[in-house]
Amino acid sequence: MHSTLDFPDLLQLIDERSAAFRAAVGVAPSLDVPVPTCPEWTLFDLVRHLGEGRLAWAATIVAGPDATAKAAPRDVSAPPREREALLAWSAAATRELLDTLREAGPDRGCWAWWGKTQSPRTCGAVARRQLHEVAVHTYDAQVTVGAPRPLPDEVALDGAEEFLSTFCTTTVAWPHEPAVVDYHVAEGRSWRHRLAADGARADRLPAPAAGDVPDASARGTAHDLVLAFYGRIPLDTLTLDGDRRIFDQLVDWDPER
Repeated sequence: MHSTLDFPDLLQLIDERSAAFRAAVGVAPSLDVPVPTCPEWTLFDLVRHLGEGRLAWAATIVAGPDATAKAAPRDVSAPPREREALLAWSAAATRELLDTLREAGPDRGCWAWWGKTQSPRTCGAVARRQLHEVAVHTYDAQVTVGAPRPLPDEVALDGAEEFLSTFCTTTVAWPHEPAVVDYHVAEGRSWRHRLAADGARADRLPAPAAGDVPDASARGTAHDLVLAFYGRIPLDTLTLDGDRRIFDQLVDWDPER
C-alpha cells in the first residue's frame, strides 16, 4: 500500500515544481504569449494567478482555523511586468507560503473551500492542494514554451488521489443512478469512486476481486489521469470501459459545495 506524501515532502515538492515553473517562464519569448491549456490567459496572467494565490493562502493560514473565508494577501500591490522582477516576485510568494506552512505545521486547522469533501481543513491539506496546483500550472507553462514534461511520478500519483478526494467527493446527493467508477494507473495504484444519494466518496482500491466489476473504469498513466482530470488532455486519452455516460455525467456535475 502506497503512503500519502508527508508534510516535508509536500513542501520540498512545492519548491521544486515552483522552480520548474519559473524556469519555463524564464525561457518564454514573451510574457504575452497565450497559454494553450488556459484559454484567455497569457503567461503573465498565469504567473500572476499562481503568485497571488500563494500570497492569499499564506494570509489565510495566518488568519487561523477560525477564519470564515479566504484572506486577502498582506501585499496587494500589482505584480511587476518586467520578467526578472516578476520571477523574483513569484519566488518570494512561494517562500512566503512555504515559511507560513512550516511555522503552522500540518495539523493546524485552516479555512478551505473544500468543506464538504473528504479532504480535511488543515494546513497539511492546503500544502497538498498547493503542490498539485503548481504542478499542473508548471505543465501549462511548459506547454506554452513548447517543452512539456511529464509530472514526476510521485507528484502524479498523489495528484490523482488528491483530485479525487478534493474535487470528486461530497455530501451532496449524486443526481443520477448510483454508480461505481474505478481508476487504475500503470504505476500500480487504483481508486474506487462511489456515487450515490448520500454523496460521493473515493478510496484506494486493493487488487479487484474476481467478478467485482464497476459500472465504468478508466486506465492510463498517473500523469495522463491527472491531466485528464484537469481538462488538459481529452478524457479519451485514457482507456475507458463500461458506461461512458457516467464520465459525461461526472464532467457536467457541479454540486454546490
